[in-house]
Amino acid sequence: MTAICCLRILFTVGESQPGEVPKHKAQGVADAFLKARWRAPRKCGAVAPLAFVLADNRVETLDPTEMQAVAAELEKVLFPGRPIGQIALMTFEGDEQAVLKFAALTQAELAGLMAGEGYEGPPGRVHVVTADSVEPRPSTRAEAKTFAEDKASAKKPGLAAATTVTPPPKTAASVSTVPAAEPAKPVAAKAPPPVAAAVAPEPPKAQPAPPPTPAAAKVAAPPPQAQTGWWGVYDLAHGAFVGSAIGMRADLIGPPPEDDGKLLKRDLICLTDTQAALKAAPFGEIQAPFGFWNLTTPASQEAYKSRLSRYPLDQLPRLTATIYATPREASIGMLQQMRLFLKGSFSRMDVQVCDPTFPISGLPHELVDSITLVLNGETEHDRLKQILKFVERKAAYVAKGVAQAAANVCSAVELEACKAGGIAFVRGPAVTDLLEKPVASADGATLAAANAA
Repeated sequence: MTAICCLRILFTVGESQPGEVPKHKAQGVADAFLKARWRAPRKCGAVAPLAFVLADNRVETLDPTEMQAVAAELEKVLFPGRPIGQIALMTFEGDEQAVLKFAALTQAELAGLMAGEGYEGPPGRVHVVTADSVEPRPSTRAEAKTFAEDKASAKKPGLAAATTVTPPPKTAASVSTVPAAEPAKPVAAKAPPPVAAAVAPEPPKAQPAPPPTPAAAKVAAPPPQAQTGWWGVYDLAHGAFVGSAIGMRADLIGPPPEDDGKLLKRDLICLTDTQAALKAAPFGEIQAPFGFWNLTTPASQEAYKSRLSRYPLDQLPRLTATIYATPREASIGMLQQMRLFLKGSFSRMDVQVCDPTFPISGLPHELVDSITLVLNGETEHDRLKQILKFVERKAAYVAKGVAQAAANVCSAVELEACKAGGIAFVRGPAVTDLLEKPVASADGATLAAANAA
């Protein structure tokens, strides 16, 4: 029992606008998005330009409404800020050979399928999926012809009945009985025979209503997804969740921007959504991000202040400021100023680093509460090496009273390595997916690594 389908992306707009993903880069962006969205044990992969095969061995057919949600999310990634309807997804379900045949169709052939003309190939189940509708289409030319004939025949009886008029009968006066060779003799005029009064044609009998044509399955468009989500923060020593860290959904499909202005906008979005979550999610620690370099400029500090001024003081004990993009040789003076700036709204300060050999020994006591290593190796082997280097310095962290944490933990093997090395807190795809809401309790989520096992 395996459902397999080919997903094709069709652009319905012209050239990309500033801030959008260029069409020539859409392949890589869509591939990364689908791999993050279509998680194990389901499988997906690119087989042709803008063509992806999706498989799920747990069902016999794929749910069109789920594909509609995929279309809406992917469209938001490719066309941020535009109204829905910029792309359409075409899904084709059939056997393996039919799916691969569909994957090789040209954009012109796809346009024909979208128009209901079918294609020269094996049959299957075809849907045109946009962010606001899911519509079936005939897959082959024969199906398209049959569908067109049924549609035409459904309309034809009513049309014929409405346009047919019975001609009036001819009268005897309309036929001459005089031989053509003889001259016509004058005869007395006779009264013409009575002509039957013109009778209006009978109204057409009511025809039975034609069978309804299959209506497109209209599905209500899902509400727009938030730009942010939540990673569960897990305490390895106690085997329980202790809180949540907010993150941007865009990071699932590509690296964050390098421009400080763009990073500041992302931080402000996270701070706004964090404020909204404080009352709705009363459990545990809440971590909010700040850019290291943005915390050093007055203009950015003012922007942060405008958000933090709205934070209720009674939530301060559960709030942690996590400072990302911290350089290896971070200035102690800068870190002290950051701590002073943040202490009115946050009770703890975490520093994110990408270098596992970050010089913890040079930091004063109680300057930071935790150091989070953001794993960034391209392979699991690379990330395991980073974890090993990080835990080799555990004694120095204990001496400073600073907790070690790891982010972007992607596999059960990495999770076990963190636990064996004594890392206190972990988060990432091996811990939870990016959740819609913060974790609700200590056992409020199941470890993603356990689900994948």
